[in-house]
Amino acid sequence: MSKINIAIDGFSSCGKGTLAKYMAQQLGYQFIDSGAMYRGITLRVLEREIDINDHEAITAMAAELEFEFKINHGNGRFELYLNEENVEGKIRNLHVSNSVSEVAAISGVRRQLVLAQQAIGQNKGVVMDGRDIGTVVFPDAELKIFMTAKPEVRALRRFEELNSAGHEVNMDEVLANLKKRDHIDTHREDSPLYLADYYKVLDNSDLTREEQNSIAMRWVRETLKKS
Repeated sequence: MSKINIAIDGFSSCGKGTLAKYMAQQLGYQFIDSGAMYRGITLRVLEREIDINDHEAITAMAAELEFEFKINHGNGRFELYLNEENVEGKIRNLHVSNSVSEVAAISGVRRQLVLAQQAIGQNKGVVMDGRDIGTVVFPDAELKIFMTAKPEVRALRRFEELNSAGHEVNMDEVLANLKKRDHIDTHREDSPLYLADYYKVLDNSDLTREEQNSIAMRWVRETLKKS
């Protein structure tokens, strides 16, 4: 059976990564979390105390990074390695979340990562999630999904995720962070997040994970029949 590329875009904390990982595992495809790649760069920016407005320095630093996703056989999750260091546990905190959209808006950084991501997808069989996968990274992807949910639902999900990971946050802080990221993601000059008419929209505000997965896999089967 021929393979396809699947692009999943949408707002933060919609469960894009969770769905993408599920689909990759079900199909035997490669999963790429583009958001984690931007988080990895942001982590290094914060660790090295680079000025968030020094775009030239951040772009140069990003060029030194090597990205790899490896499956953790203990929990079955794909985790990000930067230059062979597992940074998955470091990139999900609110400190990184507060700066990642600003780093991701840097044109030099985006150009580097888009080229790396496109190289991965050349042979098909990739599920990638992010903000501009269907519009910029994989404009020819056979299946493009746009995920969304109500802001309050997304904030609650993010709050519970952070708390379960041991991060002390409050709901107001999390909701404010989401709204800030939404604004930056949709208003940045370079490849902003937007809902094009060729996406299949998946609003999971009131869906169970099983219902969401069922809808997405039905779209896969329909797309494969056409390819």
